Amino acid sequence: MTTLEGLHYRDNTPVAIEIHNDKIARIIRKPSLADPANAGLYIAPGLIDNQVNGYAGVSFGFGGTNDLTLDGIRRVTQALWRDGVTTFLPTLTSNSQDVLIKNLRLLAQAMNDPDCSGSIAGFHLEGPYISPQEGYRGAHPAKWVRPPDWDEFCRLNEAAGSHIRQVSLAPELPGAMEFIRNCRKNGIIVALGHHNAPAEVIAQAIDEGAVIATHLGNGCANRIDRHDNVFWPQLADDRLLITIICDGFHLRPEEIRVFYKVKGKERIVLISDVTHFAALPPGIYRGADGEEIELTTAGKLHYPACQVLYGSAAPLRKGVGHIMQVTGCSLGDAIQMASGNPAKIYGLHDRGALEPGCRADIIMFTIQDHQLHIKKTLVAGQVVFEQN
Repeated sequence: MTTLEGLHYRDNTPVAIEIHNDKIARIIRKPSLADPANAGLYIAPGLIDNQVNGYAGVSFGFGGTNDLTLDGIRRVTQALWRDGVTTFLPTLTSNSQDVLIKNLRLLAQAMNDPDCSGSIAGFHLEGPYISPQEGYRGAHPAKWVRPPDWDEFCRLNEAAGSHIRQVSLAPELPGAMEFIRNCRKNGIIVALGHHNAPAEVIAQAIDEGAVIATHLGNGCANRIDRHDNVFWPQLADDRLLITIICDGFHLRPEEIRVFYKVKGKERIVLISDVTHFAALPPGIYRGADGEEIELTTAGKLHYPACQVLYGSAAPLRKGVGHIMQVTGCSLGDAIQMASGNPAKIYGLHDRGALEPGCRADIIMFTIQDHQLHIKKTLVAGQVVFEQN
């Protein structure tokens, strides 16, 4: 039996959490903390990130000279543990079928690897079935963008060991509605992303089974019609959840506040959209096709030639602190958006909460200047990171 002590993330009250094997056995409310050194130390469920493109120099989507390896997947997993992420979806963006199949096969192997399997909940395919239009395509290479193809997707999912949990696509593309129906029948989450669909197409996609919008406010042209654009119908439809990137660059504070007021804590999922450039020093780097990518000293990651962001360099814990700062929401609500809500969406019923019977995926941290500082991370009851 292991016991952790700290402040409960929902109400700041002292608790002791007893862990037996890989589960939370009991939560004991206490009048005070037994160890004064734990003052200011919070306990919360581990963060769940549905959009991790890579980390610390390792990309899930690259091929060629930057081939993905099993050791690289382990390094990403361990780096995410240091940032409080206990469950994540490796995300592959638009690329050739050969590269996608190769990397999905390797990720499927990682699902059985004891060094990282407990944290990988499946895969997120963001593209190649997205809008080819400039702006809406974002930083996805145009040559790999294509309409939905169910036969191709089945080959990809077979390579993935049937572990693709989510597909982000543009619903206005030919064949998209049938593709969405097939995903729904097979238990695959459909997200609307990198698209320029009119309101009636968005509504139809939701009718057919789309449940979430990928990084709302991004994957969109800079200049849009003030009335007819992708934002209003996705915000107005209460059936659609949204994911948002709160790294301080992808969305203005006013946008985050509006999204939060409209969707509320129940229908927002915080994501990082973190790339392999995260945790690297500022500088000029090269993307998958040799394009010049800049990571600024402020932490902004962008593609200067196309004047678009190139994913994020900030871990999910930064988004938790940032949404608290700009909306005034509580720590409990921010953790719900970064852990509880994604757990519900992906059927991870034993995660995303501090409750007896849940898997002991737990983070302990302090907060300073709206930044979470991770002190300890547990996955299934095992300490996988502890600050010295």
